[in-house]
Amino acid sequence: MATITERRDTRGNTLFQARIRRAGYPPLSRTLSTRIQAVLWAEAVENELGKRDEQRAVDIALRKIAETAPPDRLTLGDLLQRYMERVTPDKRAAIEEGWRIRGLLKHPLARCPVVTLGTPQAAEWRDWRLKSVTGSTVNRDINLLGHVIEVARIEWGIKIDCNPFRLIRRPRENPPRERRLSPAEESRLLQACESASMYMQHIIVLAVETGMRRKEIIELEWDRINFDKRRVHLTQTKTGASRGVGLSSRALNELLKILHELREWARVRCYELPPRVFPGLTAVAVGECFERTVRRAGIKDLRFHDLRHEAVSRMFEKGLNPMEVAQISGHQTLQMLKRYTHLQIGDLAKKLDKKPGND
Repeated sequence: MATITERRDTRGNTLFQARIRRAGYPPLSRTLSTRIQAVLWAEAVENELGKRDEQRAVDIALRKIAETAPPDRLTLGDLLQRYMERVTPDKRAAIEEGWRIRGLLKHPLARCPVVTLGTPQAAEWRDWRLKSVTGSTVNRDINLLGHVIEVARIEWGIKIDCNPFRLIRRPRENPPRERRLSPAEESRLLQACESASMYMQHIIVLAVETGMRRKEIIELEWDRINFDKRRVHLTQTKTGASRGVGLSSRALNELLKILHELREWARVRCYELPPRVFPGLTAVAVGECFERTVRRAGIKDLRFHDLRHEAVSRMFEKGLNPMEVAQISGHQTLQMLKRYTHLQIGDLAKKLDKKPGND
């Protein structure tokens, strides 16, 4: 049960702090201006925790079934469940992979015994999946299923003659997106942020100016920012390799705005400055808020990851060479960097008119 405590800030204003303590979770609290808001927040959080407990109970039950099933009766779903319990938690994208596995568990293929699983069943599943999702999504599912089978064969000692997901034909990958964000669209997007989350405008500006991924932005910590040298040191990245990101004047000013806002917030509530630049935010919440903001701005076909495309393209248009851009963006190969780079055709045409030897 949540506890609601009345307190006062340094200005004498009455605030209400909701605290939730639940076994298996860290203590949660939030201070709000009215008791009703505190109660509603506590109820919403407790409902969410209850759903997590229910899912956890289901996962434990499925794990017990998978652990005790005889080898000749193991199904693909049993392997997926065991993989989600043993392998997935160690991955950086554990939450996203958990969703993917739970989706695969709903398909009849998950009930197929491993001893009878072959390429005909895998190909039938692939063709069915292609009716509702793109080729790139199916390929990601195939990669996951193929790795599950390999781990079962090599590490768990389960006798499987062949890996059918390594033998079936793969669908064609989606063509790379060439979506650019025009100045007019950027202006409308930032204006639409006024009625969205208080952090949305800051996040969009940082994404366009730095090329950082969504998760890299929301997990950014103040200790990793050097304001004097105008750089950010990222230790948790998609590729696992740390990198430094230079800050433009616009990005630097945006971070200073956030710092000022947080210091004022912490002073009023007698709290210490939180370690994260965007405390409490999750990738899912930011993604949903961005989609609402795009609709509010009346912009069509714009995804959050397109901001990274735009940032990388702008870096090239400013004159940075491929190695410099790769250092900032974190791309491992120039081929991958090329997929994210779509220069304005007009700018390229102007370069064609330059005479040899002229800068």
